[in-house]
Amino acid sequence: MTTTLEKPSGTTALPSFHEMYAALCARDSQYEGVFIVGVRTTGIFCRPTCTARKPKPENVEFFADVAAARAAGFRPCKRCRPEESQGETPDWISDLLAAIDRDPSARWTDARLREEGIQPERLRRWFNQHHRMTFQQYLRSRRMQQACQQIQNGDHVTHAALDVGYQSLSGFREAFQKWCGEVPVNLREGTAPLVFNRILTPLGPMIAVATDDGLCLLEFVDRRALEGQIKSLVRHLRRPLTIGEHCWIDQLSDELEEYFAGQRQSFDVPLVYPGTDFQMAVWNQLRQIPCGETRSYDDLARAIGKPGAQRAVGRANGDNRLAIVIPCHRVIRRDGNPGGYAGAIWRKQRLLELERAQGTFFA
Repeated sequence: MTTTLEKPSGTTALPSFHEMYAALCARDSQYEGVFIVGVRTTGIFCRPTCTARKPKPENVEFFADVAAARAAGFRPCKRCRPEESQGETPDWISDLLAAIDRDPSARWTDARLREEGIQPERLRRWFNQHHRMTFQQYLRSRRMQQACQQIQNGDHVTHAALDVGYQSLSGFREAFQKWCGEVPVNLREGTAPLVFNRILTPLGPMIAVATDDGLCLLEFVDRRALEGQIKSLVRHLRRPLTIGEHCWIDQLSDELEEYFAGQRQSFDVPLVYPGTDFQMAVWNQLRQIPCGETRSYDDLARAIGKPGAQRAVGRANGDNRLAIVIPCHRVIRRDGNPGGYAGAIWRKQRLLELERAQGTFFA
């Protein structure tokens, strides 16, 4: 899904010039996918994290996406490759993924990648930025996904091991148990894996995780605690994790597109959010905050019958794994200060501005 956040009356689609210029100078990776910078003195456009020498503020112009920068007459930087920066999957990656899908058991060494015209270092950077995993981790996940499907369909463990390229059953068992936390034969009892994939939004790419019961996680890819959140989820649900397509992620993608277009105020995709009783109480209360409104941490503590537990409420709010869908961004400080937000304060402000907007937004 690719969506451009239109500028509704009373809101701005991009952070302030000062904020974006500071992010550019700091090469802040949290702003990847949020803006593109055009440099008037060179006529090129770059990513926020480009390593080139930074221009003076009077020589820069900010855009929401690559298309806008091109329309203004700028050309892409050859150093930072901005046309691959906003979550788009370039052709060379798409071709490689298609080849892996055709034969998940194939071995992709650095030498083979170079033979195919792919620089291994560039490939590793792309996977780390867009999937928060190494290329080799992706290959192992893809092989295990195939084995998981075969075992659940009644195939013998030995056949599954050989089909995905393992030479010994013991090696396969060890790798499988490390990957999903249980021995392969247990999957025949119906343990479906957790599936994750990327979703592109106007505020940057996000990672979504779903199981057959519903959506389990939605976070911006640059959240520092993302890896810990995913590990916690795997531990809670005791399911293996694999990359792929899922109907709930597809539904979420459509609903997010409607949300950012001002056509949706709540989400219908089923949710799975395990936690402690206290966390569940906080998260359930978050879902009761109407779109366009906010609550303080004090309000939330009283609503769950725990007056005085503002700090604990704040921690539970920060532990929410379902950004936007469970709207923790609608909780602010009592004095009106937006407070913290794991997805970056500027995103919290943009979400609140979007939801408060009048006119065609949320008509």
